[in-house]
Amino acid sequence: MEKQKKIPKLRFPEFEGEWIQEKLDDVASKIQDGTHFSPELLVEGKFLYITSKNVKNGYIDLSDSYYVSYEDHKNIYKRCDTKKGDVLLTKDGTIGQASINTLSEEISLLSSVAFIRAKDKYLNEFICQLLLSPEGQREIKKSIAGQALKRITLTKIKNFNYYFPSLPEQQKIASFFTAIDQKISQLKRKLTLLEEYKKGVMQKIFSQEIRFRDDNGQEFPKWEKKKLKDVAEIKYGKDQKGIACENGQYPILGTGGVMGRTNEFLSDKPSVLIGRKGTIDKPFFIDTPFWTVDTLFYTIVLSNVNAKWLYYNLIKVDWYKYNEASGVPSLSTSTINKIPINLPSIGEQTRIANFLSAIDDKINCTQKQIEKAGVWKKGLMQQMFC
Repeated sequence: MEKQKKIPKLRFPEFEGEWIQEKLDDVASKIQDGTHFSPELLVEGKFLYITSKNVKNGYIDLSDSYYVSYEDHKNIYKRCDTKKGDVLLTKDGTIGQASINTLSEEISLLSSVAFIRAKDKYLNEFICQLLLSPEGQREIKKSIAGQALKRITLTKIKNFNYYFPSLPEQQKIASFFTAIDQKISQLKRKLTLLEEYKKGVMQKIFSQEIRFRDDNGQEFPKWEKKKLKDVAEIKYGKDQKGIACENGQYPILGTGGVMGRTNEFLSDKPSVLIGRKGTIDKPFFIDTPFWTVDTLFYTIVLSNVNAKWLYYNLIKVDWYKYNEASGVPSLSTSTINKIPINLPSIGEQTRIANFLSAIDDKINCTQKQIEKAGVWKKGLMQQMFC
């Protein structure tokens, strides 16, 4: 039977001719999944034990990893001899995540991960990018089996049908997308460092290890011991029935975010919103008019308090410490009104709020750059692999 062919919508100008459809099993010298038995896991050692939670799109995440003994590794590796440069693909858990194995040492794989090793005329890096493309993900998703525990079988992986160009074109495409991935990885690393910096500096600010000074270089007054009720009035949200309208000016907010729109508002002052029921540990700040439903408290911040400073203060609170329900988490005004607050002068509050807001601006900018790069890559893949 003659193999199907196609010409992609977008390609590098130096290439021409048709791409040929092949089964993944025909372009790979080996496709194998990891062990189906459960070895004893160690918190440290030489032989990493890689599962689906460690394989992310484009990289290997070792932030939550374990090791196996030499004996267990030897038994696993005898069947599944993963090498540096192989493609790793998750079979269950978060299905369809793919990465090149960048680890120099021998690793042991769980059965939730398969590896793919290309034949000489095919490229592992191209196969990895192909699996990550919209076309690759469609093939993976239609092969998922199971109801409660979803997975893809090794047989299904071997029977994936994809189009392949010549080796030089594979190399060009793989290098191009790898460069994009490296840029995205750099941005993600920058984001992680900014978030870690913010977390560390907040701890020092609110423990008063770091203090700000006024415009004359003088120290601000000592912080006063207060309770939340002394800095803000906690208010209940209200039912949105009767006020909701499709094209309203203002958001209707619940613990999960925007629930609808309205032309009325409960408050038009900067406020910190606190979950009353359900998600109680994620306060958020708003400085435009809003309406909240009854699962979300809002605050009327007193005149001697900077609302943004209060938000930064409250996001470090262990809210589950104040949970009053055994089922769905719940807070009451009587309890949270008693939360201790160390209150600086309004001048120092403003300095703190402005400093942390500047870090948040950098975090948000980096997040948008990551999203924009991801959308750009996906759009290119849509045309280059289809």
